[in-house]
Amino acid sequence: MEKPSYLSKYALDWDLIGVIFGGESILDTSSFIRPLGNRHDVADFLAAYGLDPENPVDGAELFGHFQEAMKFIPRYFLTEGNPDGLDLKIPSRFYHITDISELFLIDREDRENYLWAEVILKVIHTVLHADKDLRSNYFLAIQTQIFDRFYKFIYRDDKDCLFLGDKRNPDSSVKLSDFITKARKGRDSVIIKLLHKADNVAEELFDRIGIRIVTESRFDVLRVANFLADKNIVIPHNIKPSRSVNTLINAEDYYSRYQQIIEQASQEGISEAEFLKRLEQQSRECVVQGDNEKNTHSSISYRSVHFTCRQLITYSNSFLKDFNQLRRQAKEIISSGENSKLADMLLAVDTSLITRDIRFFYPYEVQIVDAESHQENSRGEASHQEYKKGQLHSAMLRLFDPLIKFKEIQVP
Repeated sequence: MEKPSYLSKYALDWDLIGVIFGGESILDTSSFIRPLGNRHDVADFLAAYGLDPENPVDGAELFGHFQEAMKFIPRYFLTEGNPDGLDLKIPSRFYHITDISELFLIDREDRENYLWAEVILKVIHTVLHADKDLRSNYFLAIQTQIFDRFYKFIYRDDKDCLFLGDKRNPDSSVKLSDFITKARKGRDSVIIKLLHKADNVAEELFDRIGIRIVTESRFDVLRVANFLADKNIVIPHNIKPSRSVNTLINAEDYYSRYQQIIEQASQEGISEAEFLKRLEQQSRECVVQGDNEKNTHSSISYRSVHFTCRQLITYSNSFLKDFNQLRRQAKEIISSGENSKLADMLLAVDTSLITRDIRFFYPYEVQIVDAESHQENSRGEASHQEYKKGQLHSAMLRLFDPLIKFKEIQVP
């Protein structure tokens, strides 16, 4: 019996429904490349995406991203650039492509080449998101405004010891083992991180700017957190709760012990040294148990307090300020009765589209950790290299999963 002719009207792409309804990423579906019949269909899709392949600038940029993807893939995901990568090579036909539309038009029946085209387009898509974060244009202002809040309270005493606090009131200062800033995440690191994240957009990267504060004692981790909030260095209202991870001190358990020690100090008259000794001892007994469910690439032995805060950034367009000064001078020239074609042209310029002062929130990460834990974090499985290797492996499996299954490759 033949199928009713009307059925084609009600066909649904369940992969796309899953993306819209179920929170699945398009990178994890078999519909990343839409069925497109010809170059005109590809041009329509790219235009809807936000790119005009007929525009020479857009076309050149898109092809530049294609070339970057062709270098990026073997460098990080194949054995020719990474010993832990896949023992594969990009088919030679892709090195002869001159128009990115060709990637969209490879026949699905040509399964291996189709899957390679999908891998390449996924990387291009990710590179575009890494490049099109508008806020990156203001990165220097962002970095300066965030770091300045912290640097204002970082100082060294006469013995060259490092402190967080007010130099005029050293009694409330916290002695530090180290203070480290991460000024900017490298471009390749951004792309790899986006490739392994479900939220494959640059706006969801929270660690482009990072600060690590290393204390001498574990109890001082709590003092640092308290100081940051008390001095308005960090605004608790702007902390992103879902990004807070504490694998260092069980704060709920420690609170009751802290209160007991406060009472002991009041009733027994113990010395400050003994008071701090007891607080430190209890902080080491109140250990957080279990894995870090929020970051599967972090080792179970990794110990720290980690949170993401957002700061309201103000960006002033220095060009507009200088240009307005020129306009004022042009007005003075015109007012004096002098004829000046240049002054007339300056006054005729429409400045309404020039970016003026803008304000926006920007995220940054803060990690607070004691020196002993920091040293342990830097060793073995908990090291940053192992963490990055885990990210890279996840990105590789996610990107190449259909090709791995098609070629029946065994991957550890």
